[in-house]
Amino acid sequence: MNALETEKWVARYADYLFGIALLKTNDAPTAQDLVQDTFLSALRAQETFQGLSSEKTWLTTILNNKIIDFYRKQSTARKSIDFIISTQSLFEREFFETETGKAGHWLRHTAPRNWNADHEVEESEFFKILEGCIGKLPRTLVPAFVARYLSERDSEEICKELELTASNYWVIVHRAKVLMRACLEKNWFLKS
Repeated sequence: MNALETEKWVARYADYLFGIALLKTNDAPTAQDLVQDTFLSALRAQETFQGLSSEKTWLTTILNNKIIDFYRKQSTARKSIDFIISTQSLFEREFFETETGKAGHWLRHTAPRNWNADHEVEESEFFKILEGCIGKLPRTLVPAFVARYLSERDSEEICKELELTASNYWVIVHRAKVLMRACLEKNWFLKS
């Protein structure tokens, strides 16, 4: 077993873990609580650390599990289904044609555009925009979106954890992607 330097965790990893938690929850107090819970859980489980990864990786894994638990407690399948049903027509009117013969096609002003990523990307600035866009997503869409695209989790695993059917999961992810694309285009890629 490799010795952990628990007394140095806060100085070494607190800001890093807080950044991850903030990006994935978009709420500073929640992010702080999750980081504290991560440190406490790691202290309690330090005898299980086998040294197969770095302290940082081990703590990050614990944090990611805490984030999943946080969203699992907040999100239920029923809330997601109710949200999908109650916002379906509004969502379609905002992004897609509804006329007979054109239904399902993008509206001209909402159609995907080419992003110019040639300009030098300032990573911290982009992550602020990304964080803001996640914060603008309806809360019922955030857990699946974060698990899929920020934590890169498998869709079957996400469905099981969030108690979603595959079809509900794909509707949620599709809506989140459309809304995120629109927000990122407006605030970053197409910003003049």
